[in-house]
Amino acid sequence: MRGGLRGFVIFLLCLTLGVASIAAVNSVSQMMTGGIEREGRTILGGDMRFGLNQRRASPDERAFLAGLGQVAESASLRSMARLPDGSNQTLAEVKAVDARYPLYGAAETSPSDPLPLLLAERNGRFGAVVAPEFLDRLGLSVGATIRLGSAEIEIRGVLDREPDVLSDGFIFAPRLMVSLDALDATALVQPGSLVEYDYKVRFTEDGTDPAAVEAQAGQQFPQAGWSIRDAGEAAPSLQRNIERFSQFLTLVGLTALIVGGVGVANAVAAYLDSKRSVIATFKSLGAGGSFVVTIYLIQILVLATVGILAGLVLGALAPFATAGFLEAYIPVAANASVYPGALLVATLFGYLTALAFAILPLGRTRDVAATALFRSNEQPGSMRIRWTYAAAAFVLAACIAGLALFMASDKGVAGVFLVATAVAFAVLRLVAFAIRKGAARLPRVRSTPLRLAIGNIHRPGALTSSVVLSLGLGLTLLVTLATIDTDLRREIGSGIAARAPNFFFVDIQSAEIDTFRSEVDRLAPGSSLDAAPMLRGRIVQLNGVDVSQITVPPEGAWVLRGDRGVTYATERPENTTITQGEWWSADYEGEPLVSFSAKEAGELGLKVGETLTVNVLGRNITARIANFRTVEWESLSINFVMVFSPNTFRGAPHAWLATLQIPDDTAEVERGVLRGISNTFPAVTTVRVKDALDAVNALVAQLALAIRAAAAVALVASVLVLSGALAAGNRARVHDAVVLKTLGATRATLIRAYVLEYLSLGAVTAIFAVAAGALASWYVVARIMQLPFHFDWTVAIATLVGSLVLTVGFGLAGTWRVLGQKAAPVLREL
Repeated sequence: MRGGLRGFVIFLLCLTLGVASIAAVNSVSQMMTGGIEREGRTILGGDMRFGLNQRRASPDERAFLAGLGQVAESASLRSMARLPDGSNQTLAEVKAVDARYPLYGAAETSPSDPLPLLLAERNGRFGAVVAPEFLDRLGLSVGATIRLGSAEIEIRGVLDREPDVLSDGFIFAPRLMVSLDALDATALVQPGSLVEYDYKVRFTEDGTDPAAVEAQAGQQFPQAGWSIRDAGEAAPSLQRNIERFSQFLTLVGLTALIVGGVGVANAVAAYLDSKRSVIATFKSLGAGGSFVVTIYLIQILVLATVGILAGLVLGALAPFATAGFLEAYIPVAANASVYPGALLVATLFGYLTALAFAILPLGRTRDVAATALFRSNEQPGSMRIRWTYAAAAFVLAACIAGLALFMASDKGVAGVFLVATAVAFAVLRLVAFAIRKGAARLPRVRSTPLRLAIGNIHRPGALTSSVVLSLGLGLTLLVTLATIDTDLRREIGSGIAARAPNFFFVDIQSAEIDTFRSEVDRLAPGSSLDAAPMLRGRIVQLNGVDVSQITVPPEGAWVLRGDRGVTYATERPENTTITQGEWWSADYEGEPLVSFSAKEAGELGLKVGETLTVNVLGRNITARIANFRTVEWESLSINFVMVFSPNTFRGAPHAWLATLQIPDDTAEVERGVLRGISNTFPAVTTVRVKDALDAVNALVAQLALAIRAAAAVALVASVLVLSGALAAGNRARVHDAVVLKTLGATRATLIRAYVLEYLSLGAVTAIFAVAAGALASWYVVARIMQLPFHFDWTVAIATLVGSLVLTVGFGLAGTWRVLGQKAAPVLREL
């Protein structure tokens, strides 16, 4: 090792890059989840949070909550906020709070007056604080007046920080915060309105067990329909998303590390090849193969430690580098620190990868005879490997897969990813083998450069396998992610937008539905309005078993998580098909029946004839599953997981949900509909679908940026491996170049031969990457996401050009020095 690390630069860079990726992703993830857990009470708004849909807590329920400690009540709903003259309006996330809000943390406003003072009634008008975006949308400033429902509200401040915003889930529109008295004055809350009441409790006694409180609440109020959370699950949706995204980026980082493993193997092989005379000397003096392997294994472990430590340093710095940036998007105090658990995982992956890819070159060296090692033109890479070394490599690879599965929250996704990576490696090996066999069977050509290029592709010690493996996996991953991103954004931006309705209308009162239809016909003649009654309900039991006691696959868990929209219908919805069972008759009056979405029923393991219990408006209702039906969620039309028979909710107060499709829509027509409905029906919430799709597209763009960055890491690893593979083959190139020049070949002839060789390998690798990436992206888009698949040929062209530039560029950069070698020193060793 005193000779320096020149031959191990790629080795170190590959390990550093892969370890740094895994350490950084897991460190940042732990920083964010730790921040959420640390500020759990502030994010939740209390020690516990009791949620109720479409109804306030009864006096008995309030008394129970008050017995636990201080109680702060709030109400949340979406509504339209309008200018007093009705000339402009915007959707707002309305949050009404009482004087105790917040129980933990502080609401930061400008001006910084006490929140109850800003929201109090003055001169017949209640006050409000709003998000800056709200003012921007309506072109207003503090002091302006708006109409909310039937009341005029004065904007008295800007809401700079809302302590419990993360616990409210996805915020689609800008926040408008008022008092509960102001909400009553607006008359927005009507029977059946989609409003959620939250009761946050700050315990009087320290050490109160939230689990015991939840059990007590369930016993005293079995049909309350509480949605209960404690500080340990303050923002469950955000925590799940961080966990899933972290898992995905960790797997991509692991891919970069595995790609780098090919570089490790190439670097070790090249290093051992350069030490032939030393190894030969050891063996000539009586050293056994195991002794030689042990010496170089120790060296490799020391060098691996250097690369891993460098990666750990970079990974440990990631939280400090990203804390400020992430706080701008996720309002959690990101207290950057060093996270030993994340670094330990990255360390294990680093050592396992280094050993798994180094053990095979070491195994080949063990049994090479000393006489062969003294001849410079021998190829140790062609020697067979003892089964013990092959078994060791397999065990180490299994350990890598096992660790990845152990760390993954979704074992299925991790398993598919690992299997796909293994299959990709195997297929790339087969592709390289096929290229070599195909080149060997080509007829003899007259062009000397082309003949030399074909020979270089299939000769012993050729670079074919190294180039295909190094670039193939990285380019395949890049093509896959780029195609998925392109298809997803195309579908959201144009595909879904073309099929989706123009507007959603929520909270149409039952007594106003006919008047509402007439007003829509007046505002948008020729349009199509589809309406359905809607209530909110939560599934609490399946076949009499509490859902908290049931284990369901992750893909179906969302149905049981929180409240769902439910409806009733006499006739089967037009956009659905019955897959099993039968629809009820129009005059059905028997036990409550329900039609369930077929896909979600399969994920939950439900069967026709079984029962489920939903809690609606504080009442448990048990219905029997009459049939399964297909649901086209991507159409964005009115769809429900559960459609009940009409007799199920007879007499229950409810509102209506409607969609509006305007055939020849223009911006002016949409503005007219929005303005007319908002002014005529102030309690109706109008959602312009294009605005919702734009918000989703912006979110996808942010996620895609992180995904592309992770894919770029894998591509950088591929480039490093490629450069290392080409450098490792230069020793054999020196011998070939000297012999050919001695026989009369010119430098120009050799350069043309090398260019043709690298062009051929780069082109074939790019074609494979495009084909494999297209297949993988088709599976994800068409089968998993169930969206239309469109392959973007610009991605294919960019991949082809990039592959050619990389292979030819790095290839010529390495061989240029080879062409300048003097013949005499090389010929003496033959």
